[in-house]
Amino acid sequence: MSNGNSARVRTIFRSKTSKVLDKLEDPRDTLDDSYDQQVKLLQQVRQAVAEVATAKKRIELQGQELGSRYQRLGAQASEALAQGREDLARQALERRAMLQGQVVQLQQQYTSLDQQTAQLQERERRLTDQVAAFRIEKETIKATYTASEAQVRANEAVSGISSTIEDVGSSLDRARDKVAQMQARAAATNELLASGALTDLTAAPDADIERQLASLSAQADIDRQLAAMRNAGGASGTAGPAAPKAIDGPDGWLDIGHG
Repeated sequence: MSNGNSARVRTIFRSKTSKVLDKLEDPRDTLDDSYDQQVKLLQQVRQAVAEVATAKKRIELQGQELGSRYQRLGAQASEALAQGREDLARQALERRAMLQGQVVQLQQQYTSLDQQTAQLQERERRLTDQVAAFRIEKETIKATYTASEAQVRANEAVSGISSTIEDVGSSLDRARDKVAQMQARAAATNELLASGALTDLTAAPDADIERQLASLSAQADIDRQLAAMRNAGGASGTAGPAAPKAIDGPDGWLDIGHG
């Protein structure tokens, strides 16, 4: 393989390799992947907020139910005492005391979940703002990269044209030389055929004699025309030969050769 072909192969290989690496390291794909990951995290945080809010709501409903029962036991204790049933009143108060401990536990859980909900909502709000800001920056960077990539391709195209202009000129010069050689060869073969040095296999038999007779006939015709012009000039008494017959009208060319 010649040095020129080897250099061309190396250039093509580097170009292909560079394109593959650029495609693998495209920052636009990396930014899109990072954005997708952040969106997934945001969805997880929102799901956690919803789950905590749901648990908080369940505890709230349980607390309301226990609160209603707590009030009902207090009312039952008062009614039993009014009816002279101190034993029933004591039993109702004992149950209300046990219920109060359960309500306190629910209150603690409710307070904890309320704090967690507030924290998660704040994190969700901040993460939403961060994702939105990242999306804007991502799209800006992608647009800038795309524009720069297009400019690089345009510059490389112009550079490629400039670097190959000499090869194009050389190709044109070689083409012009071949055309000139072929034209010269065609003219030379025409002359050789006309002179009879080359045999025209497509011509009729004795075509060379016909060509020579045609040439002699043309010369004789010209001699006759000259003699006629001299005689016409002498008969009219003019100093010079008579001018050829003029062609009259737009259809005068039809008379050429028939005079």
